Amino acid sequence: MQIIQCGESYSPQILAILNDAIVNTTALYDYEPRSPDSMAAWFAAKRSGNFPVIGAVTESGELMGFASYGVFRPWPAYKYTVEHSVYIAASHRGRGIGRTLLRRVIDEAQSQDYHVLIGCIDSQNPASVALHKAMGFQYVGTLRQVGFKFGGWLDFQLHQLILTTPRNPLDG
Repeated sequence: MQIIQCGESYSPQILAILNDAIVNTTALYDYEPRSPDSMAAWFAAKRSGNFPVIGAVTESGELMGFASYGVFRPWPAYKYTVEHSVYIAASHRGRGIGRTLLRRVIDEAQSQDYHVLIGCIDSQNPASVALHKAMGFQYVGTLRQVGFKFGGWLDFQLHQLILTTPRNPLDG
């Protein structure tokens, strides 16, 4: 397994992983699969915010999973907080790839002087909850019945990791 920075050439594989999560899980609270065109805007937002897209690939270049982060809330005082995502292709789950990618997300966030990482996890995803706990994230609350998918109400858990960065935070 190699860990790489994914460029737009990985759009089809990222899209396949996202769409599988949309159609088959509650990891994303979307109903309809995303279009290939949506990936251009997604990558543009990542470039604009200088947010990494980190991939775990096989020697042959197959994307096994990816992780990234982005804006948590759009107001200036949240500038040191980001919300992250980790998605693993169904055929590669349970192999420690999520742990490797999340470790890299933490390292990237520290190197970019962020202070807090937020994980928003569906309460029906015990593997993700366990991963975040193992990586030092603290459970900070549940928003009950905020989503509706697959005929039922979904609870949304918030997990956070407070980093030691930045050394000299500034207002404004």
